[in-house]
Amino acid sequence: MNMTDRKPNYGNWVSRKFIIIPLVLCLVMCTMVLVNILFSIPAIIFFVISFYFAYTRYLFSKKGKDIQTKIRNLVISNLVWNGEGNVLDIGCGSGALAISLAKRYEKAQITGIDDWGKQWEYSQALCEKNAEFENVPNRIEFKKASAADLPFDDERFDVVLSNLVFHEVGGVKDKTDLIREALRVLKKDGKFVFQDLFLWSRLYGRPEELLDTLRNWGIKDVKMINTSQMPFIPSSLKLPFMLGTISMIVGEK
Repeated sequence: MNMTDRKPNYGNWVSRKFIIIPLVLCLVMCTMVLVNILFSIPAIIFFVISFYFAYTRYLFSKKGKDIQTKIRNLVISNLVWNGEGNVLDIGCGSGALAISLAKRYEKAQITGIDDWGKQWEYSQALCEKNAEFENVPNRIEFKKASAADLPFDDERFDVVLSNLVFHEVGGVKDKTDLIREALRVLKKDGKFVFQDLFLWSRLYGRPEELLDTLRNWGIKDVKMINTSQMPFIPSSLKLPFMLGTISMIVGEK
């Protein structure tokens, strides 16, 4: 089969294990109903959980509402840039955002980093295969690295982007440290778009305070865009543990 006949695999943000595990527990509880009818209560709960994640997985997929792609495209659509220079995608996952950027900006050189933890079905090899399928392998480099300690010199990139990554980084008590590290490698007057659960106060505090913190760091023209209120996001995905606290921080260093 030719490379052009194959399709990239960008995965799904809802892992199958979130569907399979509660479904298995549901079946176990169903067998226990023969012992005690009260086991029907957890059986119903586990079934509802499995059904919910199956439905959300469908919504994220291309066969469903393709919300995963629409959310990713918001990052690109809020990037005001001439398309020339070096771009860093922090937490590139399956390479979807980095590859979309390479296809859109033909004069750009893209670097994608991720630690590709075991909890995700992504890898550096998958990113590289996807780049080949999309015919942009020469302008993208993927590296294994941590968002908490980027292996780049100060002011290395013209643009720094990140999509729903910072909240996943372990071992970092203050998530604003990840934003500071991302801005460290951004050039003066460089552009950035970060999308994460910035409306989750337990992680980031009040949105106004977060923006004030960035301004105190010398960041200019910074603003927050509430992604969770986008019309393409259905109410079923606006729960706090899904997309209910998602927003973007856009600005210039």
